[in-house]
Amino acid sequence: MSKDKLPGKKKKSRPSMIFYSIVALLVFFMVGYVIKAQLDHPGRSALAGMWQKAINSSISISLEDNEGNDDQEQAGVEDNERDNGNNNNDDNDDNDVGEDEDNSGDSAAAEKKGDAPEPGAGMEQDKQVSGGNFPNEKHGWGLKRNDEHQQPEMPSWLNSMLERHDSYWVGSPEDKVIYLTFDEGYENGYTPSILDSLKANDVKAAFFVTGHYLDSQPDLVRRMVDEGHIVGNHSDTHPSFPEVSDSEIKKELQVVEEKYKNITGQTGMKYLRPPRGEFSERTLAVTRGMGYYNIFWSMAAVDWVPMKGGAQEAYEAVINNTHNGAILLMHAVSKDNAEAMDRILKEIKNQGYTFATLDDLKR
Repeated sequence: MSKDKLPGKKKKSRPSMIFYSIVALLVFFMVGYVIKAQLDHPGRSALAGMWQKAINSSISISLEDNEGNDDQEQAGVEDNERDNGNNNNDDNDDNDVGEDEDNSGDSAAAEKKGDAPEPGAGMEQDKQVSGGNFPNEKHGWGLKRNDEHQQPEMPSWLNSMLERHDSYWVGSPEDKVIYLTFDEGYENGYTPSILDSLKANDVKAAFFVTGHYLDSQPDLVRRMVDEGHIVGNHSDTHPSFPEVSDSEIKKELQVVEEKYKNITGQTGMKYLRPPRGEFSERTLAVTRGMGYYNIFWSMAAVDWVPMKGGAQEAYEAVINNTHNGAILLMHAVSKDNAEAMDRILKEIKNQGYTFATLDDLKR
C-alpha cells in the first residue's frame, strides 16, 4: 500500500488549504491593526479611530448664521454674536453712550485732529472695501469741540466714508443754519414742554424715536407729526448695529416703521440715527440700501443726566458751541434742556442763525 493511501487518514483538498491560509493572514493583519490603533489612540477602538478619520476628511462644517446667510454674503462679513446683556435696558433707557462724545477722551480727539489711522490700515486686503463688500470695523461717533464757533474737524477717510453712503454730520460751512434734532428713547415728562417752546418760536425739529417710545407715547408722536416735525428712526431695541447681522438691522428698522405707520398712518421714514452713535461701513451701506440717511451730529452735550449748572449749563452748552451748518443733538429726557429751550431758540436766532429741517440739509 502506498504512503498516500494510508487507512484512517483523509487528505485535505488544495482549495481548503488556500482558504484557511487566507483566513489566517486576515486574522493576523487585523490583530496587528488593532494593536497599532490602541498604541496610537489610547482608549479608542480601532473602528472608532477609522470612523473619526473618515468624518474629519469628508465633512465640511458651515458656521454661517442660516437666518442671515443671504444678507451676510452680500455684506461680505460674518454674523457677529449679539450680546443680549448689553441691550436689555436700551429700549427703556436711551442713555446713548457715545452720543455726546464732544467731551470724550484722547481717542476721539485724535480722530478729529486727523491723527487717527484710516480704518483697515495694516489689515489684510480682503478686509478692505472690495467688490461691493464693506468692512464691519466698529466706529463710535466722537467730536472735539472748539470755542471759535467753527465746525469740528473730521478726518478725511471718515468724511469720504460718510459721503459714499449719503450720511450727514454737519451742513454747509457757508450757511448760518442750525438743524435741531432730539433722541427719544423713553419719555421723562419734558417733551410736551419742548414741543411748546418749538411751536412758540416757529422752529421745526427732528425726533428720533425707538420702538419703546412709539409703544408708550403714541399721542406725543402724533403731536410731533401734526406740528410739522420730522420723526426719524432710532431702532426698535437700540442695539449696536455693528454687533448684529444685516437681517437684524433690517428687522430693527422695519418694526419701528410699522409701529409709526400704525400710529400716524404715514410711511416713508428716511432719517436714521444709529443707536449709541456706533456704526461701520457695513451698517451705513445696509441702512442706505433701505432708503435711510444716517444722521450724526456736530454739537451735543451730556444732557441725559441732570447738569450741575441746571438750565443755565444746558443753555451755555449750546450757545457757546454754535457754528454754521450745525446738526445739534439734544435728549428730550432732560429737565434742564426743557427749561432752557425757549432761551436757547431765541438766542440762536439773535446770533443770526436760522433753523432748517433735515429735508433742507445739503452737502
